[in-house]
Amino acid sequence: MEMEPQQNQPTEQRITEPELNVQQTIKEPTVQQEIPQQPTPQKGEINIPADIPVEVQDTYKQNFLKITKNTGKFYLFAGDQKIEHLNDDFYGETKQGPIPIDDADPEHLFKIAANSHVGCFAAQYGLITKYANNYTNIPYLIKLNSKTHLVKTEQRDPVSRQLTTIQQVMQLKSASHLDIVGVGYTIYLGSEFEHEMLAEAARIVADAHQHGLLVVFWIYPRGKAIIDEKDPHLIAGAAGVACTLGADFVKVNYPKKEGALSEEIFKEAVIAAGRTKVITSGGSSMDVRAFLERLYKQIHVSGASGNATGRNVHQKSLPEAIRMSNAIAAITYGNKDPEFAMKIFNGEIEVQ
Repeated sequence: MEMEPQQNQPTEQRITEPELNVQQTIKEPTVQQEIPQQPTPQKGEINIPADIPVEVQDTYKQNFLKITKNTGKFYLFAGDQKIEHLNDDFYGETKQGPIPIDDADPEHLFKIAANSHVGCFAAQYGLITKYANNYTNIPYLIKLNSKTHLVKTEQRDPVSRQLTTIQQVMQLKSASHLDIVGVGYTIYLGSEFEHEMLAEAARIVADAHQHGLLVVFWIYPRGKAIIDEKDPHLIAGAAGVACTLGADFVKVNYPKKEGALSEEIFKEAVIAAGRTKVITSGGSSMDVRAFLERLYKQIHVSGASGNATGRNVHQKSLPEAIRMSNAIAAITYGNKDPEFAMKIFNGEIEVQ
């Protein structure tokens, strides 16, 4: 995928949607390949919540089919860390080595989203308004709340209150004609402030659904009352809370338990979520092959509906980040295995 040379005026970046067309570029003669799509859900098979008004049901269906690319799976490219982790995720070192200087510029996130096959790009309202006019081909999900990581649990239990209203989201959508498909919100279960976040979350679902917007909850057990944030039973409980609140998708952490396979114990959360689809948090940057193999197991063993990945994509140079994003899309949407995805990341297979 070629990137246009930098110009004085920012230009809109476009890619071909929605099919992932790939070209084999290994030693054999060039062969055209296509990442197969899973069967397209019929409109009648999409679960439309009862609180979606009849007049916006088509909007809801279109938003759902857009972010899932007609597969029922979802790759959310997460760009909300500019508040959550400040500049720690964008400048300096990780366990995988130095963060490329590309990532220091917030526009890096938009370039990745515009030039790879993400389901949607999630970020805060203000960040989106700064850049989105130059990247109108991206489906956006607006993160409605955020907090920094500066206040530790030892000082106070986590709380993240709403920064942006659904009314403001709809005003932006109307005024800008941006492709805003949904909203996101974080809840910290086990925090002494969970009641405040739960109440806000419930209102957000009701308000967002009135406009046909999708709702994704980030739900993490966290606070002084929580002994193990990766406890599979707690994570399943969080997934069940999302269903109770009416979320369309819930992002949770991948569980860990000594002596158990994470892909097996994660099944409890997928079942507990019911008709709310479970996507997994990508977490901190790790070895590319290990990440892709884990993602494949999350979907094909645990039964998860996809992933929400940020650092494992954007903490790379722009060309590598685009290839990593497309490798994730190949597993999530194209039903490809980790070996095929690694060829995309290594540049052996080009994604159009």
